[in-house]
Amino acid sequence: MIKDIAPDIYRQRLLIEGYYSINIDRKTVEEYLLGVAKHLGLKTYGEPVIFSPAGEGKTENQGFDAFVPLVDSGISTYIWEHRRFFSVFLYTCRQFDVQVALDYTGEFFQVDGESVCQSF
Repeated sequence: MIKDIAPDIYRQRLLIEGYYSINIDRKTVEEYLLGVAKHLGLKTYGEPVIFSPAGEGKTENQGFDAFVPLVDSGISTYIWEHRRFFSVFLYTCRQFDVQVALDYTGEFFQVDGESVCQSF
C-alpha cells in the first residue's frame, strides 16, 4: 500500500492488465478510451491522443500508447500488439465504480484468459 501524503486530495486509481482477443487499431483504442469514460460517468475534455512507434524500437514492444484527458484527471492505455497484451490506468479525482470498469474493459477487449487489477 502506498502512503497517502495528500489525504485532502481525493484520488482513485485503477490498473487493469490482461490479454485481449480482438483486433486493435487506432480507432479501437479511441473507442475504448471514450467508451470506458462514458460507462464510468467521467467527462472528457479533449480527444484521445494515440501514439504508435511505427516500427521504431523492438518488435515485441510495437503497439499503442494512448491517453484521454478527463475533467477529473485521465485514462492511459498501453497495447502490445505482438503479445496481444493491454495495460490500462485510470486516474481520477472523482469516485467511479471499479466493477463497472473491470466489466467494460474485459468485454471490450474480449479478455482471453487471466487478467489482473489493482485499485489504490
